[in-house]
Amino acid sequence: MATGNSMTAPRNAMVLAAGLGERMRPITDRIPKPLVEVDGKPLIDHVLDRLAQAGVERAVVNVHYLADQIERHVAGRREPRIVISDERSQLLNTGGGVVKALGALGTEPFFHINSDTIWIDGPSPNLRRLGDTFDPARMDALLLLAPTVGSIGYAGRGDFAMGADGRLRKRAEREVAPFVYAGAAILAPVLFNAAPPGAFSLTALFDRAAEAGRLHGLCLEGVWMHVGTPDAIAQAEAAIKASVA
Repeated sequence: MATGNSMTAPRNAMVLAAGLGERMRPITDRIPKPLVEVDGKPLIDHVLDRLAQAGVERAVVNVHYLADQIERHVAGRREPRIVISDERSQLLNTGGGVVKALGALGTEPFFHINSDTIWIDGPSPNLRRLGDTFDPARMDALLLLAPTVGSIGYAGRGDFAMGADGRLRKRAEREVAPFVYAGAAILAPVLFNAAPPGAFSLTALFDRAAEAGRLHGLCLEGVWMHVGTPDAIAQAEAAIKASVA
C-alpha cells in the first residue's frame, strides 16, 4: 500500500513549444527552438522521451512560431500520443497556453514542461521523483528546481528559496535565491481557477500559490542545463558526454 499521497503519476503532460526562441538566433531564423539539436537529438525529443519513460500517455504540445515544422516532427510519435494546441493566431505565453489546453489535459494533475529544458538524471529519474512527491492535498504545483550556482548555461539570480517543508518563497528583488525553476513541474488544474484571460505568464499563478502556501519544490538530482543560446548547446553536449564517459 502506498504511503503519503495516493496520487498515481500523471498520464498527461503539457509541453511548451510555442516560443519565438529569439535568444537562440540565428539558428531559430530557420527552425523553431524545440527542433534545435543537442547531442544529436532535437530538444523536444529529449523532453518527449523523458515523458514516455515516466509513463505519460498523452502530451499536449502548443505551437506558434514555425508551427508546421513542429507538427510534422511530432506527427509520427505514439509514445506519448501528441495533441497539438494551436496558438498560430495568438501567442498565449506560459500561462494562457495552458488555459487554452486545459480541456485536452483532463481533470487530474499533469506534467508541465518546457521544450527547451534538458537535464542528466541521477539514480532515480526526476520526473518519477516529481510524481512520487506530488500531494494534491497540500500542493497546487510542485516545481523541479536546480541550483542557481553551478547549473550549465544559467547566469541569473535564481527564482526561489525553499523552506524545510518544501514550500517555496519567491526571490526578493535584490536577493540571489538558491534555486532556479528547471522548467518541469506537476500542476493541478485548480491552479488555473480564476486565471486571467488571454496571454499571461505562469509566474503570476506560481506567486498566488506561494502566498497560499501551496507552491512546493523538489531539488533536481543530476545536472540541469539551460539551453537558451547557441553557446549553451556546446556546453550541454560536453556535460552529456562527460556524464556517460
